[in-house]
Amino acid sequence: MSISGIVLAGGRGSRMGGVDKGWVDFLGKPMIGHVIQRLKPQVDEILINANRELERYSALGYPVVTDEIEDFAGPLAGLHKGMSMARHPYVITVPCDSPLLPLNLVGRLMNGLIERDADLAVAKTGQQAHPVFCLCRRTLLPHLDRFLKDGGRKIDAWYSTLEVIEVSFN
Repeated sequence: MSISGIVLAGGRGSRMGGVDKGWVDFLGKPMIGHVIQRLKPQVDEILINANRELERYSALGYPVVTDEIEDFAGPLAGLHKGMSMARHPYVITVPCDSPLLPLNLVGRLMNGLIERDADLAVAKTGQQAHPVFCLCRRTLLPHLDRFLKDGGRKIDAWYSTLEVIEVSFN
């Protein structure tokens, strides 16, 4: 299956005092470096969604896409722009501050998506779903576009309108 990976680095970092989370050091390397290293073998292309430090993200060697929706609209805005730029029929999103993301994340989410014939697969630990770790069909772009144009911003509110499978990563 051909998959585009979207690394979500477009937030304000408000819970970290405004720090751009992708550039926070983890074990001697920026978190985004770990994320890309773990995601790259699982996907066919990588896009970075960022809204600041664009030159710095571009220096990583991957296309950088910025939100079309202004004022840091959240991960859905990043997914939306990434989906519109992706070259493959499936897209996965991961946050830039997840340096230990599973090496089998894409495979397990894809298995769940196919088994359930779902629109979207989301990672879950315990009873907690993690909507920014999601794999979906790129054909959902018009549906997402309508949701955003109607003022929707919450990723879990959007995916509650779809056929979703939660995949356990306990």
